[in-house]
Amino acid sequence: MKQIITIQHTQSIHHTNGMVGSWTDWHLTDLGRAQAERIAQRLLPHLQGKPWTLYTSDLLRARETAAPLAEKLGVTPILRPELRERNLGPAVGKSVQWLRENLEMQERTVDDRLFRDAESRRDAWNRLQPLFDEILASEDENIILVSHGDLLSIFNVMWLGLPVEAMNGLDLFGMAGGVSFFHVAEDRADPGTTKGKRVIRRLSDMSFVAE
Repeated sequence: MKQIITIQHTQSIHHTNGMVGSWTDWHLTDLGRAQAERIAQRLLPHLQGKPWTLYTSDLLRARETAAPLAEKLGVTPILRPELRERNLGPAVGKSVQWLRENLEMQERTVDDRLFRDAESRRDAWNRLQPLFDEILASEDENIILVSHGDLLSIFNVMWLGLPVEAMNGLDLFGMAGGVSFFHVAEDRADPGTTKGKRVIRRLSDMSFVAE
C-alpha cells in the first residue's frame, strides 16, 4: 500500500510581516521552528518501522519545516523545485499591500494570472503533474511531501482525479502546519474498496502543531 503524507510548512516570517510568500525565500519564525519540531515528534510514532522518502520544496521555509523530521528519520530530504509555492512574478519580494494596489488581473479561473509574469494555477498544476505521476509510479511505498498552501491545494485536487478546471469552482486549502494523510487502497488492506482507489484519510490535521 502506497502511503503519502503531506505537510504544509509552518509559520513563516511572511505570515507575520505583511509580505508576499510566493518565491521569496523566507525563514520560519521562532514559532514556526517550534511547530516543525512538534510535527516531527508527534508524527514519528506513525512512521516507525518503515522506510520513508522525504521530498521538500527547495524554499527555506519548507526545508526548515522538513529538517527536524528528516533528522529523526535519518533521511536526507530530496529538494524538488516542483513543490515550490506559486510564482507571483513581480509581487515576489513585495508586500501584500503592494500586490493589492498593483494587481493586473483578478483571479477568477485557473488560467488567470495576477500579473503577466506570474504563474496561473494551471501553470502550477502543469509544474506539479510530472512529479505527481513520478511519485505514484515509483516503487517507494512511504512518501512525505513538504510544500506550501497553494501548491498542496492543487495536489489535493489532483489526488482526487479531478481536472484542473475543477478549481474554478472549488478549493481544498489547508493551514500552515497542517498534516494530511493519503493512501492508495489495496483489497487486503481495505475490505470493500476497489484496489488502486485513492483515499484521503485526514486533510490538514492541525493537532500535530497544537500547543
